[in-house]
Amino acid sequence: MQDFTLAFVLAGQLLIGLDPTLMGIVGLSLAVTGSALLVACLIGFPVGALIGFRQFRGRSFVIVCLNALMGLPPVVVGLLVYMMLSNAGPLGFLQLLYTPSAMIVAQAVLITPIVAALSRQVVETLAREYADTFRTLVVPWPTALLALLRDGRSGLATVALAGFGRAIAEVGAVIIVGGNIAHVTRVMTTSIALETSKGDLALALALGFVLLLIALAVNATVAALSLATREAGHG
Repeated sequence: MQDFTLAFVLAGQLLIGLDPTLMGIVGLSLAVTGSALLVACLIGFPVGALIGFRQFRGRSFVIVCLNALMGLPPVVVGLLVYMMLSNAGPLGFLQLLYTPSAMIVAQAVLITPIVAALSRQVVETLAREYADTFRTLVVPWPTALLALLRDGRSGLATVALAGFGRAIAEVGAVIIVGGNIAHVTRVMTTSIALETSKGDLALALALGFVLLLIALAVNATVAALSLATREAGHG
């Protein structure tokens, strides 16, 4: 019990003192996840919006596949990215393995289907709501799609936050392609796993507290956006 109490005390000291090692790990985690989210949104939003707005042959099958990809096992994603980026892989010449760039690729692959599937739902719901208006005004589909994206920006922001929350908590894929190298590819989740196995509970707890704070902030923002959307709808 005394050891656990000491670990909590030391963790608090690390947080209050803004320990350089702690802050470096947190900063790298946010940079990697933020970059992966940007890539996922640049790909996922247009793909999801087009699937949600346009009708085409095989659309139901595409939606089923997209929803299935939301449950991709992280270790499988890590393995596939590893094979692509290894020296024997097709992208081995880029020399990205065991770098933050490889971790960004792995996280982006993991959350892009999530962003695409959820944005598809947002756009499809709005498309049904405005279908008669667009038909009456004979609005070209690119213009209509842009209007839906503007009107659904709160919902899309919620989708992005969901992707961020999924990526920031990832450990399996990033440790396979990143290698958990100190001061290079060591992020919060991999550090927690490593420090716990070493018995350094103070740093693990401090990083865990930061992850919890990030999770709370993300969920609070999602709730605020949802409330704002409901109030705007009633207004």
